[in-house]
Amino acid sequence: MKVILKQDYEQLGKTGEVVEVKNGYARNFLIPQNIAAPANKRNMKILEEELKMVDRRKNKERVQAEKFAEELGKVSITAAVKVGEDERLFGSVTSQMISDLLKEKGYDVDKKKIDLEEPVKALGVYTVNIKLYHDINAKVRLWVVKE
Repeated sequence: MKVILKQDYEQLGKTGEVVEVKNGYARNFLIPQNIAAPANKRNMKILEEELKMVDRRKNKERVQAEKFAEELGKVSITAAVKVGEDERLFGSVTSQMISDLLKEKGYDVDKKKIDLEEPVKALGVYTVNIKLYHDINAKVRLWVVKE
């Protein structure tokens, strides 16, 4: 029996793929669990429309991410931190601190999207990578200075 996958399923494939499975597996598991739908003409047309909508939405998100990356590329933030002997920081500058500094500037960036290769534990200038979309990244300049 041919079925259309409604969601990614590791053993079978990705969303939107048409796969051949045994009748019992489709009728007793995939269709009742809403993982797949029978591959008939009606469902194929519905799938095509959904894929077009998803494609449009992804293109729109991509364009927005590119614009946001361009804006963030011009941003420079300053973290004023307490330092001890030899100008070493107490603790480190975290992705949460960077997210808060960006919010102060008017840019809402989730801390999970901020990619710190290594902890920032010294004064200086750093380039912070922010993952906005699958392959779109923004670089923000981070200045770590004494408080």
